[in-house]
Amino acid sequence: MQYPGGLAARYRWGGSGSGASVFGLSEAGGTLNDYGALISPQPDRLCRAELRVEGPLGVWTARLASSIFDTPEGVVWDTPGLLAVKYGFATYAFDSRSGELRWHFLSRSPLLTVLASSRLSHLLVQSELATHALSEAGDVIWRAAHSDVVVGAEMVAGRLVLTSYSGLLQSLDPLTGRPAS
Repeated sequence: MQYPGGLAARYRWGGSGSGASVFGLSEAGGTLNDYGALISPQPDRLCRAELRVEGPLGVWTARLASSIFDTPEGVVWDTPGLLAVKYGFATYAFDSRSGELRWHFLSRSPLLTVLASSRLSHLLVQSELATHALSEAGDVIWRAAHSDVVVGAEMVAGRLVLTSYSGLLQSLDPLTGRPAS
């Protein structure tokens, strides 16, 4: 993945107990931090992922864990200089230049995506059952619960458009989380 600011990221991931094979291909150099213990005291029994970022200020690698098989996905939130990565039930906010973990957020249901915009003062974290708006410090600004399972989320014309499992569309104001008119 190529991100703004000259950041190049590579993700590798695998199923339960696959840490040895995922990490067996780790590249040398830069800093390496394993954040699996944030999810479980025995993270190597879970699904594992590795994120390697190369940028103008150096190279860093982060190892993550998830209790469900998932594809890690990230977005650069340029205003605070964060790379937000969702994996399983967790969102991690890394300093995009140094790789320092600024905060992490745990959802009660699997995450679909993370959305950022320079027009928003918060990050949108979309799970199957709720939308969370998180500040650059990781605090919840607002939360919108959903009565149907959300299977898709995207920003369209300044609105957060959610698609439910039953095919219904819902539009939210991304500033407030209230239904858009």
